[in-house]
Amino acid sequence: MECALVLWCLGGHLGKLVRVSKNYRSVIRACMEEMHQTTIAANDPASGRQFSSQVSILSVMELIWNLCEILFIEVAPAGPLLLLLLDWVRLHVCEVDTLSADVLGSENPSKHEGFWKLVTVLVLQGRLDEARQVLSKEADANPPSAGMCRVLGDLMRTMPILSPGNTQTLTELELRWQHWHEECGRHLQDGTFASSPPLESLCKVMLGDEAALLAHKDLLSNWYHFLVTRLLYSNPTVKPIDLHFYAQSSLDLFLGGESSPEPLDNILMAAFEFDIHQVIKECSIALSNWWFVAHLTDLLDHCRLLQSHNLYFGSNMREFLLLEYASGLFAHHSLWQLGVDYFDCCPELGRASLELHIERIPLNTEQKALKVLRVCEQRQMTEQVRSICKILAMKAVRNNRLGSALSWSIRARDAAFATLVSDRFLRDYCERGCFSDLDLIDNLGPAMMLSDRLTFLGKYREFHRLYGEKRFVEAASLLLSLMTSQIAPRSFWMTLLTDALPLLEQKQVIFSAEQTYELMRCLEDLTSGRPARAEPDAQRLEEDDVETTKVEMLRLALARNLARAIVREGSLGGS
Repeated sequence: MECALVLWCLGGHLGKLVRVSKNYRSVIRACMEEMHQTTIAANDPASGRQFSSQVSILSVMELIWNLCEILFIEVAPAGPLLLLLLDWVRLHVCEVDTLSADVLGSENPSKHEGFWKLVTVLVLQGRLDEARQVLSKEADANPPSAGMCRVLGDLMRTMPILSPGNTQTLTELELRWQHWHEECGRHLQDGTFASSPPLESLCKVMLGDEAALLAHKDLLSNWYHFLVTRLLYSNPTVKPIDLHFYAQSSLDLFLGGESSPEPLDNILMAAFEFDIHQVIKECSIALSNWWFVAHLTDLLDHCRLLQSHNLYFGSNMREFLLLEYASGLFAHHSLWQLGVDYFDCCPELGRASLELHIERIPLNTEQKALKVLRVCEQRQMTEQVRSICKILAMKAVRNNRLGSALSWSIRARDAAFATLVSDRFLRDYCERGCFSDLDLIDNLGPAMMLSDRLTFLGKYREFHRLYGEKRFVEAASLLLSLMTSQIAPRSFWMTLLTDALPLLEQKQVIFSAEQTYELMRCLEDLTSGRPARAEPDAQRLEEDDVETTKVEMLRLALARNLARAIVREGSLGGS
């Protein structure tokens, strides 16, 4: 089971902690109800069994959590403790409601085969008002037993119970209960119910007779129900410190040496012994995932019940369990985002663990990658941001999405990769004669300073924009600066010189004499520095012919422009 619960922000106030605990339990019960409905609707028997199994696990979780809430969070004292334990049992033994509807809905309830079973179950659960009302059906239908029913009903009505809002002290309650208990004993001793075995059996149960209680083992269903019923009718003001003695003896009596305790029995027994760490340990072993122990431990830690328990490797128990649960969430394709919140709640090892797990998330789609990236950026995880951006940039290059690759490399602040992508842009330009992703290149802004090649790409695109806007003088000045500043790769010089040809052939003189000399020097540097090729093939000979033609055209254009520039500058100087 995976539940999308986030850790609650807790203060130290006890009432608030109890409310938070009840909220957790309400979520578990809501999940149980939803799973139960799914079980009913399942067409496949195998699926139905699986969902039913999940309901059982959730029920066990809620049972344990409820008991821990009573013992560790509410810390109920003697008196109210038993009331809470009664509610605990009633909540988890619900079959009586179905039985009650069946019996009371019949034409003659007292003659129904489940009548005495219903009365007995109600008494075993301490629901004496309901038991008295059901018993009145027997008194009405069977006049000979009406007197006995009335006496037992009076005993049920007068049983002292410390109810919420009652102002009587514990001592007063104990005295009243003792008198009531003695009265029950007198009626039994006097044979008041001797002619009615069911009523006599009920009186023995109310006296807390262990043999009478165990005779109804099938109705008690489990040892902890037996424990609470036994306490109700023998020691209703039991102190928390004495609970584990009663719990152990009830477990032994109920099992009777016929079977061994189950994992759930061990967990509940550890709780009755107030051994929190054993409860957490047993739950970690018995339950199917870390959700339960992580959240319960977090709540108990906020109750300051685990402060002294640090683990030998540097973390405390709360953080260790949260880290384990968060790690499990990261294995899920979508719940990993929830795992991030759990890592954030671990002050000691949370960030380091998050960094390790973030790096292992498969970035199947760009949408998922953006989510991961947002998580890293919000937490200033610089190395992880750079790594993710680089991975995405490499994927984009492999898919020939150069704009996306450049964008990711800039975001990663990776100069080397930005240079590689810029080279690909320039190579594509040489092959196709135009740039792709113009919007990106036009809006590089300060990002173009990341690498020389990226700067050149941005400035070269700016040259084309100036040329397109017929701002020839600015375009010419920028083109020359790209070559003389050595920012342009040498392999691209011929392209730049070729781009200068239209400017050299303009009617208006664009390049000054000094600028023309600079272009001529660049051309000579380029042609003189080329290595000789051994045994040229036909294709290379053709390429060399094209290159030679370009060089000759450039030299001719440069010579003509130089002459024009000298004449123009001379005439301007003379005037």
